[in-house]
Amino acid sequence: MSALTWSGLVLLLLFLLLAVVGPLVAGTSTARTGDTLAAPGAAHLFGTDHLQRDLFARTAEGARVSLLVAVAGVGFGLVVAVPAGLVAGYFGGRWPDDLIMRILEALQALPLFVFALFVIGVTGTGDSQIGPVTLTSTTKVVLLLGVGFIPYFARVTRSATLVEVQEDYVDALRVVGVPRWRIIAGEILVNVLPPVLVQAFLWIGVAIFAESALSFLGLGIQPPQPSLGNILGDATGYMLLGAWWYSIIPGLVILVATIGFNLVGDGLGDALDADNRR
Repeated sequence: MSALTWSGLVLLLLFLLLAVVGPLVAGTSTARTGDTLAAPGAAHLFGTDHLQRDLFARTAEGARVSLLVAVAGVGFGLVVAVPAGLVAGYFGGRWPDDLIMRILEALQALPLFVFALFVIGVTGTGDSQIGPVTLTSTTKVVLLLGVGFIPYFARVTRSATLVEVQEDYVDALRVVGVPRWRIIAGEILVNVLPPVLVQAFLWIGVAIFAESALSFLGLGIQPPQPSLGNILGDATGYMLLGAWWYSIIPGLVILVATIGFNLVGDGLGDALDADNRR
């Protein structure tokens, strides 16, 4: 592995340590400490916020929430995009491919934040009831991210599938009468998944950044549940009061997560390309 990949791995491990272990040792994120905007120190590792809450506990809990939302959003995008990309690639140049690609182009033409503004404007920032199903603000963010990621994952899947359908084993399976669905799901999918999963790993970092941006704007995770974005949103009014830690620490966590996932994802992509060349 390159030095950049090792650096990304270190950053990623630091973020995962904060997100996974941090909430277990930091205590309750909503508890009042009695100290208002206390600077980082022995008593409060990351300082406290304007409501006397420990910022280490809130940042750790926010990192966990942001990570879970990002992983769930990417997972939802994959569940929809991979089958669509497989079908489009298998029938490349025919009407199923054209239909799927036109739908994906329409989705990709709509910016994520414009779409989020529309959805949140219609449904509100709180919980929404759709028949017997209750959609929390967290669930809505997951769905918004997933819908935004579908075109990118589907295009990667389609491109890899177009390469696979040219291989001799696909023609051999057709000749012996293997059904299309079995060729797609049992043979092509296995060979297509590695590059798609590498892209998904890269997009987890993007998803963390996107969730933070939505929450910062008040369109994502709603207080009092912390996320890295709404902690930053709360901190904007206190920078001029000298509470630098309130915004800088959560911002650094977002930066570490984004860079870590991207560097490790690039390293995985390079390793996959090297294996393919061999």
